[in-house]
Amino acid sequence: MQYNVKGMTCAACSARVEKAVSAVEGVTSCTVNLLTNSMIVEGDVASASVINAVKAAGYKASVKRKADVRQDTADEDNDSETSAIVIRLIVSIVLLMILMYFSMGHMMWGWPLPYFFSENHIAVGILQMLLSAAIMVINQRFFISGFKSLLHRAPNMDTLVAMGSLVSFLYSTVALFAMTDAQLHLGTDAAMKYMDEFYFETAATILTLITVGKLLESRSKGKTTDAIKSLMKLAPNNAVVIKDGKEITVPVSQVKKGDIFVVRPGENIPVDGVIIEGNSAVDESMLTGESIPVDKDMGDSVSAATINQSGYIKCEAVRVGEDTTLSQIIKMVSDASATKAPIAKIADRVSGIFVPAVLIIAVITFVVWILTGADISYSIARAVSVLVISCPCALGLATPVAIMVGSGVGAKNGILFKTAVSLEEMGKVSIVALDKTGTITKGEPNVTDIIPSGDESVEELLMYAYSLEYKSEHPLAKAIIRKANEKNSGLIEVSDFKAMPGNGLTAVTDGQEISGGNYEFIRTRADIPAEMKSVSEELSENGKTPLFFCKAQKLLGIIAVADVIKEDSPEAIRKLKEMGMHVVMITGDNERTANVTGIQAGVDEVISGVLPAGKEEVIRSLKKRGRVAMVGDGINDAPALTAADTAVAIGAGTDIAIDAADVVLMKSRLSDVCAAIRLSRLTLRNIHQNLFWAFIYNIIGIPLAAGVFIAIFGLKLNPMFGAAAMSLSSFCVVMNALRLNMYNINK
Repeated sequence: MQYNVKGMTCAACSARVEKAVSAVEGVTSCTVNLLTNSMIVEGDVASASVINAVKAAGYKASVKRKADVRQDTADEDNDSETSAIVIRLIVSIVLLMILMYFSMGHMMWGWPLPYFFSENHIAVGILQMLLSAAIMVINQRFFISGFKSLLHRAPNMDTLVAMGSLVSFLYSTVALFAMTDAQLHLGTDAAMKYMDEFYFETAATILTLITVGKLLESRSKGKTTDAIKSLMKLAPNNAVVIKDGKEITVPVSQVKKGDIFVVRPGENIPVDGVIIEGNSAVDESMLTGESIPVDKDMGDSVSAATINQSGYIKCEAVRVGEDTTLSQIIKMVSDASATKAPIAKIADRVSGIFVPAVLIIAVITFVVWILTGADISYSIARAVSVLVISCPCALGLATPVAIMVGSGVGAKNGILFKTAVSLEEMGKVSIVALDKTGTITKGEPNVTDIIPSGDESVEELLMYAYSLEYKSEHPLAKAIIRKANEKNSGLIEVSDFKAMPGNGLTAVTDGQEISGGNYEFIRTRADIPAEMKSVSEELSENGKTPLFFCKAQKLLGIIAVADVIKEDSPEAIRKLKEMGMHVVMITGDNERTANVTGIQAGVDEVISGVLPAGKEEVIRSLKKRGRVAMVGDGINDAPALTAADTAVAIGAGTDIAIDAADVVLMKSRLSDVCAAIRLSRLTLRNIHQNLFWAFIYNIIGIPLAAGVFIAIFGLKLNPMFGAAAMSLSSFCVVMNALRLNMYNINK
C-alpha cells in the first residue's frame, strides 16, 4: 500500500521513517522516497499501525488515494510549498540586506550610518540582533523541524541548519551583553572590540541561503515530474454519452463501463473503448510516442486521451477511471518513481548515520580548536561551518531524481518501467531472448508471393483464391483476403463450400470445382508441373507456406503466405548486437522455418521447436550464461517473462504478458528494446555521477569546514560560504538528473 509522508526534509528523515515502519509487526518491506514524499509498505499490517509508527518518528502520513488522471495532491502540495518558500525568501532577503549594511557594510567598507547609530555600537548590535531574530522567526520551520527530530533522536538536515544558526546567534548575543558591560566599565574603545565578535549576519545568512537552496530544489524537483504532469493534462474532463437516444455531456468520472459515447473530429477520446460505429484516424502519440495516426474501424479499440483526427465515431466504454490505459501508464511511472533502486542502498546506509556523525564532528572540531589555543569565536566558526556545509539531501536525492527523470523520459518515448529496479537492471543484461511471433515478426500471416501457372494471370489467380477463401476463418485465408482487398480484386459467387481440415478448401462456381490447399491435397485434383513443385519447395525452404489453387483439374498457381518480419526488427537486432548483447530467438516453429527467420532477422542463436512450457526452461538455461532480458507478447510467454532477470512485454500483446513484465513497450516495436537498454544505462550512469558528487562534496567540504586544510594549504571556510555550498549541492544533483531529458535514446 502507498502512503503520503509529510515533514521529511532530507535523507536522514526518510531513513528514520523507513526504520520506524520496518519495525512494525507484519511489515515485510518498506520503501520511502524523499523526492515524492511517498512510502510503499508491503505486508499484512493495518494502515493505522503504519501511520502511528510514522507519527511516533516525528512525521505525518496518510494513505495515498487511488490514481486520478485529472489531479495530483503531491503536485498541489509542492506548488503551495514553493509559493511559501518564495514569500519567506523575499522577506528574508530584504531584512538580510539591511542587516548586512549595518554589519559588513559599515564595519568592512565604512558605509555611513544614520545619526542615531553613528558611534553607537550597542545600538548597532541590538539592531543586528533584532533583524537576525526576525529572519530566524520567518524561517522558524528549520528550528521546529530540526529540534523536533532531535527530540525523537533522529536529527536531520534541519537540525544541522538550526544548530548552526542558533549557535551563531547565541554567541553573538552573549558578545552583545559583554559589549554593554565593557561600555559601562571600560568605555567606548573597549566596547568597539566586541563588534568583531558578532555573527548575527552569519546566523541570518545561513537561513537565507539554505532557503534559496530549498527554493531551487523545490523548483527543480517539480521539473522531474513534468512527464507525469503532462500525461495528466491529456485526460479530457468531459465525455459525450448517449442516454435515452440523446447526446449529453457528462464529467468523465461519471462514464461507466458499457456506456456508449461519441467522439467528433478533433476531440479527445474520454475513456478506453471499442468502436461500434464509424471509422477514423486516431493520434496516439501522447501514449505511444508514435507520431503517425492509426486508422481505426469498427471493432478496433481506442484509448483515453488519444485524439480523433477525422471521422465521427461511436464507441462502447470498456475501461474507465483508473483502469484506462492512460491511468495505468501514469500509475506505472508513479510506481517506478516511488520504488527504490538497489543502488540507493549505499546512500541509505550512509544517510542513516550521517547527521549524528556530523554533530559529533562539529563538537570534536570545536574542542580541538580550543585545545590548540584558538579563541572561542574562531572555534565556534569552524564548528558552525561543519554543521552548515554538510548535506545529507544530496545523498538522499541522488538516486530518486534520476529514477524519476529516467522513468519520465521512457514514458514520453512509449517505454514504461514498472519499478526503479527494472529501470536499473535493464541496462545490465547481456543476453536478449526474443519470442519470434509478434515480437520479431508481425504475428499474423501475410501474402509474400503470387505465382501464376502457365498462361494464367496474377489477377485471375488472386480472384479465384479470394472467392474460395472468403468464407474461411483460417488465418492463412485472412492473409489472402487482406491481399485481395489491397489489390481491389473481384469476388466470384461460389457454392458447395467445403473445408477439409489439414488439407484445403473446395467450392463450385459456374459448374466447375475450384480448390485450394497444400501440395498433397491439390495434386489429387490437378496436374502440378515439375517447375511449380520446385518453386513450392524453394518457398518452403525460405520459411513460407505455399498454397496451391486449381480450377477444373487445371493448376492456377501458387500463393505463398508467411509471418513476415517487422520492418525494424533486423535493424533493432543489429543495434542490440552492437551494444554487446547476445541475441537469441525462441520459437515453436520447426528448425528449417526458424533458421530462415533467424538468418533474415540477424540473431546470434536460434532455439526452435520450443513448446510454451519449454520457454521457461530455455530462459533458465540462458541465465547461467549471463543476465537475461526476455521479450514477448503472448500468453505463452508469461512463464518465460517471469523467469527472466528482466521481462519486456510488447505493448500490443496480451494483458497477461504485460502483467508479467518489468518493462512495457507501448509502440510494439523491437527497436525500443535498444532504447530501453540505452536509457537504463544513461540513468545508471547519472546515478553514479550524483552519488559521486554527493559523497565527494561531503568528503571534501566537511574537512575544509573543520579547518583541516588551514595548516596545509591555508584554506578555511566562512560559515556563510558553507551555507551557500550546502544550498547548491542538492540543486546540482537535481539539475544533473534533468540532463537525461537532453539525450536521444532512439539514436
